[in-house]
Amino acid sequence: MTTVATTHAAASAEPTRRDFLYIATSAAGAVGLAGAIWPFISQMGPDAATIAAGAPVDFDLSPVAEGQIVKLFWRGKLIFVRHRTKDEIKSAQETDVTTLRDPQTDAARVKEGKDQWLVVYGNCTHLGCVPLGNEGAFHGWQCPCHGSVFDTSGRIRQGPAPTNLPVPPYAFTSDTAIRIG
Repeated sequence: MTTVATTHAAASAEPTRRDFLYIATSAAGAVGLAGAIWPFISQMGPDAATIAAGAPVDFDLSPVAEGQIVKLFWRGKLIFVRHRTKDEIKSAQETDVTTLRDPQTDAARVKEGKDQWLVVYGNCTHLGCVPLGNEGAFHGWQCPCHGSVFDTSGRIRQGPAPTNLPVPPYAFTSDTAIRIG
């Protein structure tokens, strides 16, 4: 009788065809469930166009000459990057902010120690027109459509625009490079 018990115990310890079917069925069910759930999980994330639209933009400042204004796009919006001259900086800093419609100092519109670089959105705050650079009485920007005039710090000085040209979120990644966004 002891031989029968050991034979029966040895037989149950070995995998059977039924054990294989349980494992195979469970694995197929897990794969099928994952395949059914995956589309629901993946649709919760943003699509590639949305990710690309919100991505930060790196810009090399080294080729921008003094006095030059460069246009670029971030999140589908026009951005002006202006390399200001010493006279433009001096004029912007000496402006009496109490005389401005939207009072803001020049220091609040540029990064500390980088006064020569002004980064602003490139659309007039009146109706969204694109102002022309190095134009107007203050040699900043002038809107050709409705006559708004901005100084070299992007502050509204004349015309119907209610506010200054907004400053986008940006940071210097080195002395000659910025990241917008």
